[in-house]
Amino acid sequence: MIEARHVRFGFRPDVAIFDSWSCTVDVGEIVAVTGPSGRGKSTLLYLLGLMVRPDDGGIWLHGDRVDTLSDRERARLRAHEFGFVFQDAVLDGTRTVIDNVLETAMYRNDPPADARRAATALLERLEVSHRSDHRPGEISGGQAQRIAVCRALLGNPSIVLADEPTGNLDSAAAAAVEGVLFGHAGRGGTVIVATHDPDLANRCDRILTL
Repeated sequence: MIEARHVRFGFRPDVAIFDSWSCTVDVGEIVAVTGPSGRGKSTLLYLLGLMVRPDDGGIWLHGDRVDTLSDRERARLRAHEFGFVFQDAVLDGTRTVIDNVLETAMYRNDPPADARRAATALLERLEVSHRSDHRPGEISGGQAQRIAVCRALLGNPSIVLADEPTGNLDSAAAAAVEGVLFGHAGRGGTVIVATHDPDLANRCDRILTL
């Protein structure tokens, strides 16, 4: 499904976070990325999600190299193939919860009525539908993270990249988020989770330790 081949990357030319680093994650797998803070877990998700380009090596998706595509083509792939859960949720404070979830549907030109039904179902699944008309400043951090998960899963993306998706959640909410992520992999999606939670990591199919 997605593959990194001999990737080298650093934010400074003289310091490589990754140096000839390779991995493959297959269809239906849920893989945990673990390691100490600052080791590059989030950066790896940005590389795999085509947000930054490797300095050397490359990223392959469905057997095709994609890191060398134009900015427009990489943006199209991000909209259609990927769902992202950022560590701090990254919700637009000027828009309602439901509109934040629906944001990715606009990039794909999904039928509005179908997208809204799917978004509402996800919000209900994660028990935040009662916040649909609120704005991010009116909800808790844990609710914001669950809403970010809903946004990532809308449209049934091939690949979900989740950065500490359960870090701000209580045990019940964390279990609900894990349930939808594992369910996505069970239906043939590919899920990569950066996490410090050893229990979550051990439930994944594999662990990649940085």
